This record gives sequence, structure tokens and C-alpha cells, in this order.
Amino acid sequence: MARRGEPLKRMGTLWAPWRMEYIEKCDEPAGCIFCEKPSQSRDSENLIVYRAGTAFVILNRFPYNNGHLMIVPFRHTSELAMLQERECSEIFRLIVLSQEVLRHVMKPHGFNIGMNVGRVAGAGIVGHLHFHVVPRWDGDTNFMPILGHAKVLSEALEQTYAKLKAGFDRYGRSP
Repeated sequence: MARRGEPLKRMGTLWAPWRMEYIEKCDEPAGCIFCEKPSQSRDSENLIVYRAGTAFVILNRFPYNNGHLMIVPFRHTSELAMLQERECSEIFRLIVLSQEVLRHVMKPHGFNIGMNVGRVAGAGIVGHLHFHVVPRWDGDTNFMPILGHAKVLSEALEQTYAKLKAGFDRYGRSP
């Protein structure tokens, strides 16, 4: 932002074409990706980095930050109260494991961990609850999301997937 008396600088363009796929499809009625993706035998293509008995860990295709993971129960439900005790326990263990893997592999300085329940709360996939684990680094928040309405990601999803998959293979344990 220019100070009083200084001319405004022209804003440059940041290309983030990967976001258009999400924008164009976000209002389309479709099946549940959290039910469809784990039923396929294409974990790498679907960005699933780890499977447990009742839940799985998947890399967010439209991340807030590099390494943005989601922990999802296999069973389709939109309500926390509908989770069974084993699902709750395993989901929490996967959140802890995800944080541990991210800490070893990507060395973040902190984390955002949480969930959005309902469209008005920001849930992009309303019908199937899921938890977010987002690694954060000092200085990763800058003017781009505020002024440019864009996020700068410094690594391709495929590279991040390969690193995290190797991390889950190394540090993963049966929850």
C-alpha cells in the first residue's frame, strides 16, 4: 500500500492456473471424492499418502500451503457425532502422525490443524467431514493472499507427494 503522497505501483500478475480446476468445479453436483478416491487403486494419482483401518491421509490438491494434508474417515459422514469411537481415535492418531511426518520431511515452524463444518464455515466438501493439517513457516504469510487473492506455492504437488509418501512409509505405524 502506498504512503500518502506516493504514487500507487501497478500490480503484477501471478499465474496460478491449477486453481481454475477447483473454481470451475466447486459448485458442480458430483459424487463424493472422499468416497471415490480411496476406492480406486491409484493412490499416487489421487494423492493418498497413507491408509489406516478406518481413515486415510490425502494431500490437498488445492492447498493453502505446501504439504497441506487432510485426514478423512473412509465412512461417509458429515457429523462428528456420527463417528465411532475407533474412527475418532484413529483420526486423532493420523493427525498426530501427519504432524510428525510433516515436521521431519518439510521442517515447518508451526501448524494449523482443524476442520470446517458446513459450507458457511468454509467447507469445500460439505458431505464428508475431514480434518486439515497445514504446515506453516515464519514469513509464509505475505501480501499475496490479501492483495493478490492468490497463494504462492513453491513446489509442485507431485514433488510434495513423493516426499510425504516416503515420510509416511518411514514414520508411519499402525495407528
